[in-house]
This record gives sequence, structure tokens and C-alpha cells, in this order.
Amino acid sequence: MNSERSTIEDVAKAAAVSIATVSRVLNNTGKVADATRTRVMSAVAALGYSPSAAARSLASRRTYTIGLTVHTIDGDYFQHMLQGAEDAASQHGYTLMLYTTRSVKRFQLGRHNADGAIIFADSQADRQLAEFYAAGFPVVLLHRSSPVGMKMPVITVENKKGARMMTDHLIENCGRTRIAFLRGPDDQEDSHWREMGYRESLAAHEIAFDSSLVGRGEFVIEHARETVRGWLRDQLPIDAIFAGDDESALGAMIALQERGVRCPADIAVTGFDDIRLAQYLNPPLTTVRAPIEAAAAEAVHQLVKLINGEQAAPKTLLATELVVRESCGWRLKLRQGVNS
Repeated sequence: MNSERSTIEDVAKAAAVSIATVSRVLNNTGKVADATRTRVMSAVAALGYSPSAAARSLASRRTYTIGLTVHTIDGDYFQHMLQGAEDAASQHGYTLMLYTTRSVKRFQLGRHNADGAIIFADSQADRQLAEFYAAGFPVVLLHRSSPVGMKMPVITVENKKGARMMTDHLIENCGRTRIAFLRGPDDQEDSHWREMGYRESLAAHEIAFDSSLVGRGEFVIEHARETVRGWLRDQLPIDAIFAGDDESALGAMIALQERGVRCPADIAVTGFDDIRLAQYLNPPLTTVRAPIEAAAAEAVHQLVKLINGEQAAPKTLLATELVVRESCGWRLKLRQGVNS
């Protein structure tokens, strides 16, 4: 049936429920049995029904918009994150509105233009979070902790565990002991915990921490490239580079290639996140897979709970996993072992 001719009455009739039940399902208000919800959504899909956003807003005094604040949207990582958030918002009948740090300064985020917000990392200062909290504006934090005294739901991933797994792998399976680390921004918790995982692994293997082996990657290709160029220029003895994210790993690879240093034969390179580009690098990048899209989607799910007056989970910690490809040198070591 054409969506222009489909009405809420048509949906109710097809799903064998009342118009009020269809409204509760579409607006995510009140309790509806899972089987009934599925039946209503199946009827909506079959009929191609699309409720008027304006009518929904007038009826419920909601905007049906979720705000997402970030510093910037550069890089493949943010494409993953936005995809997860947008898909989840759509499932709940919401539009995702993206605010960068600059746009938030021009347009105040609040109930007049959003029903709630997801705050990525440090894209909003604690002062602004306190204002949201005092006003009762629903907020979920993505990849950062809740400020002291504010009980805001937090969604993040196992950063320290993932970094520990990677460093363990480089030491135990790849035979690397001079492992340099490219850290992220000082004010991002992901960066802190990934470095803690790296340090924890060194300590567990009785390898002394060397501060000269820690440099700034900033989660930016060019920053990492310049840092690795400096290491090579200074002839720092290293046999592996663990980059705090995949963008930094790419910067490290570029710097090595510029100097004719072979990866992984001379220096192994690994990353964190497993963005789409990672598998297509030369050599393909060994990295820690972080559930970027799933974390963003979960932030939306928890935010919708808050908007609906329901209890959200205080903290959601999603698992990371090791993805072994060519750049760490493990498979090269295996082949050499076979041929020796």
C-alpha cells in the first residue's frame, strides 16, 4: 500500500490492535508486550506507514530528536560511530542531530531542540554536564566517566584489557620487547586506559617501562607520523609500535615506509579499534577490535530509556578482541620457524 494512503487506523486494523496501542509502540510510551510490538512494527513495514513527525511532536510534546556531541567528525572511526547511533535512533523513531564543539557554542542544546543527548568523550565540559543534570535533561556519556556527584549512564569498551591483550601478544607471540606506544589525547579516557594496559603488560613480563618509548599519536595520522619520524631520526631502538588507534598506526606505517623500514620484518605495527581501513593496509593491520557501532547504538538505547522515564544501566562495558593480521609479524615468525 502507498505510504501516502496508509493511516494509523490501517496499521491498527492490520495488527489487530487499538489505535492507542499503535501510538504507544510508535512513540515508545507505556508498556507493550514484545509480541504485540513486533506485530505492529510488521504492519507498519508492510503498509509503508510513516507518521507525521510534526503530529507526533505536538501530541507528545517531544521533538523526537537525539543530540550527539563530538569534537569533530574526521576519520573513519566517527563514520562507524555515527552509523551505529543513527541506525539505533531510527529503530526507536528518533532523528539523530549531530553537534560538533563549534556548533554547540552557536546553538544551545536542550529540551527545545532535543529530547536527550549523547556526549562523546570530552566534547562537553563538566560545567555543561552539571547544567544538564540540574535541569533533568536526559544524558548518556559515551567513552567517558560521569563527573563526581552526577549519576549519568556511561557506555564504553574494555580499553585497558584490549591494550593488555595486544601488548601480551607482541611480547609472547611475536618476540618483541622494545615496544613503543603512541598515546592519544591527554584528556580522553580511552587514551589513558589503553596506555595503562600497555604498561600493565610490560610489568607482568618484567620489562622495564621506558618513557622514551611513549610518544604522542593524538589519534591523528600526521601527529603519529611526525612522532615516528623523530624516533627513526634519533635511531631509537624499537622492534614494535603499538598505536593507540588505527589512524595513528597508519601514520606510523607511512613514516616507516618513508625511511625504507620494513613492517613487520624490522618493526611491527599494531593499532586499536579495527576501522574498515585496517584490513586493507599494506601489510594488513593487527589491531584490537572495539565495538564502535555497538557502543553508539547502546548509548541510544539507554538514552531512550531515560527519555521514557525508565531506569538506565549505570555503566555498560563492551568487550574488545584481538584481531591478528600481518603487521605484527606473528605469521612471519611462524613461517620462519617452519623453514628453519
